[in-house]
Amino acid sequence: MNSDLSNELQERISSAYSNKTPVAITAGCSKAFYGHEVDGDKLDVRGHAGIIDYRASELVITARSGTKLTDIETALAEKNQQLAFEPPRHNADTTIGGVIACGLSGPARAFQGAARDFVLGTKIINGKGELLQFGGQVMKNVAGYDVSRLMVGAQGTLGVITEISLKVLPRPEREATLAFEVGAAEGHQMLRTWLSHGQPISASCHYRGVLSVRLNSTENSVRQACRKMGGDAAGSDLWQQLRNQTHPHFQQHDLWRLSVPAATAVDDENDRLVEWGGALRWQVSSKALFDEAQSLGGHATRYNMQPDSTDEIFQPLQPAMMTMHRRIKHALDPNNILNPARLYKAL
Repeated sequence: MNSDLSNELQERISSAYSNKTPVAITAGCSKAFYGHEVDGDKLDVRGHAGIIDYRASELVITARSGTKLTDIETALAEKNQQLAFEPPRHNADTTIGGVIACGLSGPARAFQGAARDFVLGTKIINGKGELLQFGGQVMKNVAGYDVSRLMVGAQGTLGVITEISLKVLPRPEREATLAFEVGAAEGHQMLRTWLSHGQPISASCHYRGVLSVRLNSTENSVRQACRKMGGDAAGSDLWQQLRNQTHPHFQQHDLWRLSVPAATAVDDENDRLVEWGGALRWQVSSKALFDEAQSLGGHATRYNMQPDSTDEIFQPLQPAMMTMHRRIKHALDPNNILNPARLYKAL
């Protein structure tokens, strides 16, 4: 069935290439808000699903793009393993293909790595309808590894992902959450001090006068860290709310996602939630924050979960970078049929 569907996907894209017909790639549609709406024929990949190979002893899983994230997480949990970059599950239909295509990572990203760091290999159908394979199932196989990573965050504009191989990690032996009532600047400095001392921090969040810190490691390491750091023991629900973006802060209008250097100063602005040790800032603003983010050495993204704007969503690209994006796009999708204008109206 999946082989037949893969052939069908190739045939449809080959036809679209010949006719220069735009194609809108869809699956769980859980991240429809994260980019411009695509005007094109729908190409649904949900039927192209299933775990192809899972080698728990080698920490590698390979699955078809339409496989639900919940199915992958269930299989990994049975072996006490996990996707360490903690991809958000916006609804029950979230697929692994959508996870990689959008490239979003959860609370652990700054401490354990981003989605692209765990991609070992991919199979894609390019804009000509050709089935291409990049990378492999082990870290030693680096042929085409960077091309696989190009698919992370490309949102289908470079190819239809059909299969993905990912590195997975064991679940930690112990987890604990500590809470501290401190201002943003003081909490930021506390985090930097703890990290410099090697404390096993795997997530952080400052919101409305409270710094929350998650610790992951062995039983003994977490116990010692709790004793040294102090604070109050807290529940772990916060991390799932942040990971799946169900926290009340994400439901606000005019929400922006700012990615900046972690050392950037933090102030006590009420409409701001700070993650990733200071590197990720969720801020409410009625004005565009592209210039502010760029001045800080970072980038900004509009992040309304229910978008009502046709404005640019992602940080505008400098001319040289736009030229590079166009060249890559043309190499893999010469007729510009795959999710055109999904990321930028000019692409």
